[in-house]
Amino acid sequence: MAQLPDRVMMYGVTGSGKSTLARRIAERTNRDWVSVDDLTWEPGWVQVSDDEQRARFEAICQRDRWILDTAYGKWVDLPLARVQLIVALDYPRWLSLGRLTKRTLLRLVDGKLICNGNRETLRNFFSREAILLWHFRSFSRKRMRIRSWAQNPPCCEVLRLRSPRETEAWLRSLESG
Repeated sequence: MAQLPDRVMMYGVTGSGKSTLARRIAERTNRDWVSVDDLTWEPGWVQVSDDEQRARFEAICQRDRWILDTAYGKWVDLPLARVQLIVALDYPRWLSLGRLTKRTLLRLVDGKLICNGNRETLRNFFSREAILLWHFRSFSRKRMRIRSWAQNPPCCEVLRLRSPRETEAWLRSLESG
């Protein structure tokens, strides 16, 4: 069984399953995880200012233990200064896009509350800021970052997981808390 370091950050393309994995790690190891989207979006899909985001995540990153489900480029330097393990989900586009499409469509139908009481809406789905468009805009950049970090770690160990099967095997290897 592997022991999880105190400070862990998920990283991956949009739709890869970072939040789900962070939640599952937290449950398995009896730790708290930070939902980044909950701290960066206010009700009504109002984005928290860049300065406030930095302040929030600076406070979180000063804690002794945390699991972040991602890091936005605006403040990725904060967790990188203290993280002990980066879990990078480097899945094929078809997998992450399929997951994201399914999740988004289900949320449109069931109205599930996300990010501080926000909901997916048809307006969001067809907007220039739509999550599916963001997937296409950011996929290559995030994937290149994962591969660069895996070859030349920025701060700590980078665990690059290439498939859900690999991810499940690693998750099973963690000591339960």
